[in-house]
Amino acid sequence: MICNFVCTMALLRYNWERKDWPNFKYSLKGMDELLLKVNSLMARYEGVVKALPKGMKADTIVDVMVQEAIKTSEIEGEFYSRKDVLSSIKKYMGYQLKAFNLQDKNAESVSKLMLAVRETYAKPLSKKMLCEWHSTLFENDKNLQVGKWRTHKEPMQVVSGAMGKQKVHFEAPPSVRMNEEMRAFVKWFNDTAPNGKQAMLHAPLRSALAHLYFLSIHPFEDGNGRLGRAVAEKALSQGNGSPVMMSLSVAIEKKKKDYYVHLQKAQQKNEVSLWVHYFVKTILEALQCAEQQIEFTLSKARFFEQWEHVLNKRQLKVVRRMLDEGMASFEGGMNTRKYIGITKTSKATATRDLQDLASKGLFVAQGGGRSTSYNLVLE
Repeated sequence: MICNFVCTMALLRYNWERKDWPNFKYSLKGMDELLLKVNSLMARYEGVVKALPKGMKADTIVDVMVQEAIKTSEIEGEFYSRKDVLSSIKKYMGYQLKAFNLQDKNAESVSKLMLAVRETYAKPLSKKMLCEWHSTLFENDKNLQVGKWRTHKEPMQVVSGAMGKQKVHFEAPPSVRMNEEMRAFVKWFNDTAPNGKQAMLHAPLRSALAHLYFLSIHPFEDGNGRLGRAVAEKALSQGNGSPVMMSLSVAIEKKKKDYYVHLQKAQQKNEVSLWVHYFVKTILEALQCAEQQIEFTLSKARFFEQWEHVLNKRQLKVVRRMLDEGMASFEGGMNTRKYIGITKTSKATATRDLQDLASKGLFVAQGGGRSTSYNLVLE
């Protein structure tokens, strides 16, 4: 009898297999200071953004969405050109672009998803909304069941390792339960919204639970991670009363291993205090990254205010191209070859322009001879 009980308990490997699913339990002990920091920083950051001039505010919004689009894809092992993502987001935000030479249609799809999440943040969550997000994300995939809950009979597993040596980290509920599970999830999400029947006081806590709950169901054949982060962002935006100006994925991607370790542990039971603490801390880190982003935007504005009428058109074109890469600037720095490629000028002119930028203190040279490259200096 004891043996049977032990064996039965051993088979309960995942949270959704337990009787208390999906009644997550957690303790806020020791989290008061963390929640206060998150709420204070979020309010301060939103205030700064609202006070920005219209054009600068729009640039900040674009920069944050570009970061999120790129990093949420990188977490899943997909890497898109920043230029493609930036152009796509600007296009769908109504920017007048001189040219829109898209190289990767998938970059456009994830950009459209970012805009859809932002534009519908205040609306109740629904099956239709989630399926539309999924359809947008995979609009170019002809081999995937798009815009529908998964239906395959095979187990939905999160695995790692080479074929034959794979390790199963998590197995989601069977496909036959998707309608029931997702109906319950959508109801929970809307009931816990600010004006819901069971409104949660702290948006970061709701965001943490929503992300874990969604990923534990894993309703789609693919894209669950990206949509799960979109759901977490929606929960934060609803609590904030406006779309959050930060990228969760930037903070997650920086410590991706920690993310998967915490997620795997949280999916083994329904006492999720450690997960909640981890996720709220991640939100704080995302907000701190967002503060750096606003400083970067302000630095760009100050740069052009001071130098726009001093530098020549070639130099301005190169600087703008470098700044389009975001806070990471231009990979490998700027060199003569890249300068020629961007401006279509001669080697002699490129060398002269670069030396002039360095003499003005705007570029800092690294290396020497043919290996010389330049990094941009922003105050």
